[in-house]
Order: sequence, then structure tokens, then C-alpha cells
Amino acid sequence: MSKAPTLRQFQDRFPTEESCLEHLKLVRFGERHDCERCGKDAKFYRVAKRRSYACEYCGAQVYPTASTPFHRTRTSLRDWFHVMFLFTTSRNGVAAKEVERQIGVTYKTAWRMCHEIRKYMAQIDGDEPLGGEGKAVEVDETLIGGAMKGGGRGKYRQNKTVVVGMAERGGNVMTRIIPNVRKHNLLPVVKAGIVRGSDVHTDQNHTYRNLPHMGFNHSAVNHNRNEWVRGDSHVQTIEGFWANLKRGINGTHIHVSGKHLVKYLGEFEFRHNRRNRPETMLSELMLAFQR
Repeated sequence: MSKAPTLRQFQDRFPTEESCLEHLKLVRFGERHDCERCGKDAKFYRVAKRRSYACEYCGAQVYPTASTPFHRTRTSLRDWFHVMFLFTTSRNGVAAKEVERQIGVTYKTAWRMCHEIRKYMAQIDGDEPLGGEGKAVEVDETLIGGAMKGGGRGKYRQNKTVVVGMAERGGNVMTRIIPNVRKHNLLPVVKAGIVRGSDVHTDQNHTYRNLPHMGFNHSAVNHNRNEWVRGDSHVQTIEGFWANLKRGINGTHIHVSGKHLVKYLGEFEFRHNRRNRPETMLSELMLAFQR
């Protein structure tokens, strides 16, 4: 497995604002491309004091930052690239306060940058179903957020967000937010996210008893009886993902509102699903911004 780039390697690759803009231009347009105005296969040259390049024949300009969050922003491309580097090399996420300290922007700017990056991280994975014949997928639900009320054994959480996760062993993770764990909310998510014929492993939630009728091979462990593994049946993979997610939310962000939770889920999915190829994270994220 290759390693993620180091900070020194990142700085050597993008030492100046010019190098960042040139990278965007090459990725979006290539060294040469057909000019939309004159139709000729042209080389485009940098326009001084503007984030644009001009056609060698007719002077028509293209803007590498157009239709991206980099367009019309006062924040430098180097700062944007640096924050993306932080996101792709962190295990537990990046707080807006940390971005504020590192690049010297306001908290409002840092918060917006972080949420734009999370949004694009969430978009990259898509919705390709997990599993397949002979493949094992674990399904589990968890509660995120909410304020603790009461005390002692009677304490409970309010404003919880229910998240269902599906993890293919040795493969990707997919998460979805649902209103509750009732059958009509939970089963459609499983049906859409997992290929029929897959081996699906769950806990003892009664709703999952319907899975065999939906075309899945189902087995379960009973956590209420302290049964964590039965043969090859367990949900430890998805529980490991939950642990990493909650460690990031509780340790780095302290609190995440239900309104923005889907972006945080996408961020942690992005990193988990590329855990075996960390060297591609930064390039994939940059490409996503330029679609």
C-alpha cells in the first residue's frame, strides 16, 4: 500500500499560487484544447493579473476556477489546496478552528471552506451498491448527536439522528440518515444499498428478519446475550467505522448538527473507502471540485 503525500511533498508540488492555477488548468483543459470561439486546437497562455488563460489565436479566455468554490473567492488557491491536504491526511477530521489558526482566515471563512470540502467528499463515492454473490456485508444502526437529559440510569438523549451503515468486508462503507429504525424506513435503504444474493450480517433487530424474503442470505448475532461473533457472523467492521466516526465528531468537532451530519458522514466514508490507496485521496478530491 502506498503512503499519502507528506507535507513537504505537497509543498514542493504546489509552491506558489501560479502552480495551483496551472494545475487546475491542466486538469480541466489539458495542455491544448479546441477553442470555443475560433475552433482551433490551441495552446492557452496565462493572462497577467487574472485567473485566466487566453487562446494563442483569438485571445478568448478560459477560467480554470469557473464553476468551482474557488471562483470569486478572496481566499488563495494555495490555502484551499492546503486545507484539502489536511482533510485527506487526517484520521479524525479537521475542525474549522484549526483551519482558522493554520491559514489565518476568519472562522466564518474557515467554516465555509471545510463544509465545501466535505460536500465534495460526499459526492465522490456515489451510490454503487455493495456486496454481491459470495460477499459479506454488515448492517448496523447508530445514534449521532443529541443532548443528554436527566441523570443516573434515567438519562436519555434528545434530538438524536439515526444513521444506518452498510460495510462490505474488505470493501466500502455506505451510510444513510433515516427518521427511525422502523421497517418501512430501514429495509428500503438496505434493498437499495446491497446487491441481492449477498451475505448480510446484522444484530438481533427484529426488522432484519425480513431480509431472506428480500433475496439476501441473512445471519445475526444477539448482542443482548453478549454474543458478538457466531461463526463468521458479526458486525465488527461497521462498528469499527462507527467508533472512528464518533471519535472524530466528539474529539475534533465536539458537536455536529443533524442539518450538516450528512456531510460529515460523507467525509468519513471518503477516507475509509480509500484507506488502501491514501495516495489518491488528494487528487480525487481536487478532481471533484473541477466537475
